[in-house]
Amino acid sequence: MRNPPPSLLSLTINAAVLNISRINDLSHLPDHIVPDLFERTLNAGKLNERVLRVFMASGNEEVLDMIDALKIKIDLTPIVPTRCDEKFRMNWSRR
Repeated sequence: MRNPPPSLLSLTINAAVLNISRINDLSHLPDHIVPDLFERTLNAGKLNERVLRVFMASGNEEVLDMIDALKIKIDLTPIVPTRCDEKFRMNWSRR
């Protein structure tokens, strides 16, 4: 038995998954495609914080529900300043 050829939509979503790190906005996609793209991105192991933010910004309810169901959270680690105050440097350096 032969497998039917993949649809153009399926090929397009697969191409989007391969290049998901380059996509900045999903607003141009129809709402029914975004959940499929999210699921395939997740299965491909390409979901990172930036990509997750893009999906969350899409506002797609189905995707947001999947994120909640999977308990995916963005780590909010505070950024520590790297520049020290001049007095601090002088007190700790022995030159």
